[in-house]
Amino acid sequence: MIRALMQVMQQIMRLLRMIAATISAAATGAVSMATGGARTDVALAPGDRAPEFTLPASDGRTYRLSDLIGRSETIVIAWFPKAFTGG
Repeated sequence: MIRALMQVMQQIMRLLRMIAATISAAATGAVSMATGGARTDVALAPGDRAPEFTLPASDGRTYRLSDLIGRSETIVIAWFPKAFTGG
């Protein structure tokens, strides 16, 4: 009985973390849209180094390119513009 209750509590905590991360990402996007963001158009050619950037992630963390460089050879950024939006 206690084991089943603990499993349910863990599932609820995972769900709450996912909801918090989603709200955080949505709020960041809304603020960025409302303020015009710090968006600059950057044209890159194959082989160019990416400019420094900071992105909020779905896990609730914020990632900076400078923190990732040197940890691996390749950095891949995946963006799903309509994920979880019903659109």
